[in-house]
Amino acid sequence: MIFARVVGNVVCSRKDEKLVGGKLMLVQPVDTENASKGAPLVAFDVVGAGAGELVLLVQGSSARQTARTEGNPVDCAICAIVDTIEKDGNTIFRKREDFVGR
Repeated sequence: MIFARVVGNVVCSRKDEKLVGGKLMLVQPVDTENASKGAPLVAFDVVGAGAGELVLLVQGSSARQTARTEGNPVDCAICAIVDTIEKDGNTIFRKREDFVGR
């Protein structure tokens, strides 16, 4: 799984029928300090993520193992919205505090 920040929406007027009704999001992979890692990606959202949220991504065949993406032409999926990250007994991310203003 990969940490990423939702940075925008991707709107397609035409797409494969298996993607109709789904939401495509532009996501920027990040580390636990919110520093960008690599190029932005397009991810199929299966959990209702919104702009600015920290999410978990899966790619490749794992992206097609959710109820919504099974058998669909998806290579990257948002599978979770992060609420808290703890490391070495310390909370390093908490959604309520870090989400404000993003």
